[in-house]
Order: sequence, then structure tokens, then C-alpha cells
Amino acid sequence: MATATVYDWQKDKSGTVELPDEVFGVPWRADIVQSVVRWQLASRRSGTHDTKTRADVSGGGKKPYKQKGTGNARRGSQRSPLIRGGAVVFGPSPRDYGYTLPKKVKKLGLRIALSRLLKDGKLFIVKTLESKDGKTSEIAKRLKKFGVEKAILIGGEADAMVGRAARNLPSFKYYTSAGLNVYDLLKYETLIMSKDAVDSIVKRCTVGGAK
Repeated sequence: MATATVYDWQKDKSGTVELPDEVFGVPWRADIVQSVVRWQLASRRSGTHDTKTRADVSGGGKKPYKQKGTGNARRGSQRSPLIRGGAVVFGPSPRDYGYTLPKKVKKLGLRIALSRLLKDGKLFIVKTLESKDGKTSEIAKRLKKFGVEKAILIGGEADAMVGRAARNLPSFKYYTSAGLNVYDLLKYETLIMSKDAVDSIVKRCTVGGAK
């Protein structure tokens, strides 16, 4: 079991916390991480693309011209895909791109990402993550003093003030442990979490724990 330093916002040591190896000591598995990221991105796709088939195009009740003698191809409807304004053949239709990924794989992906951040020295634990007045400038100053340019911020419980203060910072995202995900951990490359969030993250990443 690894022992991690707990910092205050001046980046001075404020204590220690134990991080279980089964969550924060997992070796890197690119195949698992790729599977989880592909699943996340597929689930986020809106799938609202649509084209009109012959059934959706207006017109077509009358044969546009006689069958023979015009020199044109035989055509029985203005809805034909061969003419301008006609239907689209085999075009995209609304669909759900999401699919099911085993819970064990999702949890393993989170453990792998957390372990990589800890190994690379990009996982920081702070004593508390709170905002008194919900001002963006307040939390921006804290993060600047802490020395990070972009990161995921994880709190133990939802804090409306922190959420309001962090939402205007384009390089930072605030979640509770329930919102922690592999894609954002890889994208933002740094994780700052409060000490009280450690237990809930461990519980979520453990097989049999929270989803």
C-alpha cells in the first residue's frame, strides 16, 4: 500500500494518506484503456444524422415523362435517387452508437488511469476542496499557486460553490467521484482530489463497489 502526501493549496505538506495498491498500483494496459475510451466516445455520440429515403421525399405521384421517345432514362418517379432533389440511397439514419462494456473492464480502466497518474507524479491530494464565495478568480489563484495549468478536480461530495467557480475555467473540470472517467483523466493529464474523496474513489473502482 502506497503512502501519498496530502497538500494544502500552498503545496505544503499537510499530512499523508494510504492508497491501496489494488486501485493505485495497477500496471499499464493500453488495450483496456483503449476499450474504455472507445466505449465512452461511442456513448457520447448524438447519432442524430438523417437523410431522406424515397418514402420521405415529397412528390412522385405522377410519371415525370413518357416511357419512350424522350432519350432520357426510364423513370417512374421524381423521388428517384438518380435525379437532383430525389431520395438518398443507403444514407445514414438516426441511431444509438452506444454499446455495453463489462463493469469489470470499466473499473479496471479507471484503476489503470489512476495508477499511471500516481506513477507519473500527476496525482495530487489536497486537504480540502471548497470555495467560500463561488468566485472563479478565487479558485484560479489557488490553482496557479499550486502550479498546474489543467487538471481534473475531484471532491468527496458535490459542492455547488466549487462547481460554479470551476465551470468558467476552460482547462479544469470539477466532478465528484461519481463523475470520474478514463477519457478526462487522460485528456487533462493531472488529477487533484480532496482527501475525503479517496475512500469513495476506492469504493467505486473496486469490483463489487459502486458503479
